[in-house]
Amino acid sequence: MKPADIRESTTEELSIMEGDLRRQLWKARFDNHSSQLDDTSSIQKLRRDLARVKTILTERRASEAGAESKE
Repeated sequence: MKPADIRESTTEELSIMEGDLRRQLWKARFDNHSSQLDDTSSIQKLRRDLARVKTILTERRASEAGAESKE
């Protein structure tokens, strides 16, 4: 998932995406421990995608807080 694609999403979509990525990451870890995960690199990819989404959400919340304090 590219950062440009993530930035095009709305804040609500990003919150939903964050929850989905958390669930996928948990499932991938669980499958890895039970030897059912074929592609172990998917864990690292999910972690990075989750970090990207969380970073963009944090940036948006900070900019909204900055805009409110100026008013």
